[in-house]
Amino acid sequence: MTALQDTPAGAVAAPPSGSPSQDGSRARAGAPSWLGGLIGTLAIIALWWILAVTAFKHGGAVPTPWAVVKDFWTDRHLWPTPVATTVWIAFQGYLIGNGLAIGLSILCFGIPVVDRILLQIGVASYCLPIIAIGPILTTVFNGTAPEMALAGISVFFTTLVGTLTGLSAADQTTLDAIRAFGGGRFAQLRFVRLRAALPSTFAGLQIAPPAALLGAIIGEYLGADKGIGITMIASEQAFDVPRTWALAIIASAIAAVGYGITSLIARLLTPWAPRGNPGGGS
Repeated sequence: MTALQDTPAGAVAAPPSGSPSQDGSRARAGAPSWLGGLIGTLAIIALWWILAVTAFKHGGAVPTPWAVVKDFWTDRHLWPTPVATTVWIAFQGYLIGNGLAIGLSILCFGIPVVDRILLQIGVASYCLPIIAIGPILTTVFNGTAPEMALAGISVFFTTLVGTLTGLSAADQTTLDAIRAFGGGRFAQLRFVRLRAALPSTFAGLQIAPPAALLGAIIGEYLGADKGIGITMIASEQAFDVPRTWALAIIASAIAAVGYGITSLIARLLTPWAPRGNPGGGS
């Protein structure tokens, strides 16, 4: 009898030990999770540098990374005030928008008509072009309230959907057990649904820092006296291209840090969640 005949029906023969497929799998499994991001970042910088000295050499719109770094270091005394202003506004909007999304989701979940209306409100807030409602907010509110409102609107929908989805994903068997022991809606929410909602809620919270920062910067574009947006406008008007790029990179770095911090918190608070899930802090 041949080896093929000895193989049970439906079984797939494993590749021999030491084969290229197994070696590649071990290499991928042993690589740190941040290595791919580092390689991608270096590739983008290399491509940027090549384009700056070739295709965009004479236009002046794309400086080299080295020119941006030099400008960043030369003007380092200019960054603390606008960065701190924008980060603080974005952080307040982040807390307000996500707090409302999570709180309203918990209060309205399980009430069929109300949670549908809430979801429709969330969709409407997501579809509203913040660049269009910004001028309205600046005429209604004073100070930094318009920027905070735009930051909050920018994060509301994703966290709302994540929380509602997580609350609905609770294990039905566990809910039945709570009900069998006399537990009502509040007991199910406290002991089962809130825990089930954490991974998907954190998925919304993770992508919220970049959105909140973008909302705050757009609000500054529409009317503010200081912040990253105002400094960027001044740099554009002065035709200071390296400084404009430096500000864009600073904003991107802040957004990445916010995403990373939220990912770390998600990893610590939801250790049971799959690591591939954004709520698990991948």
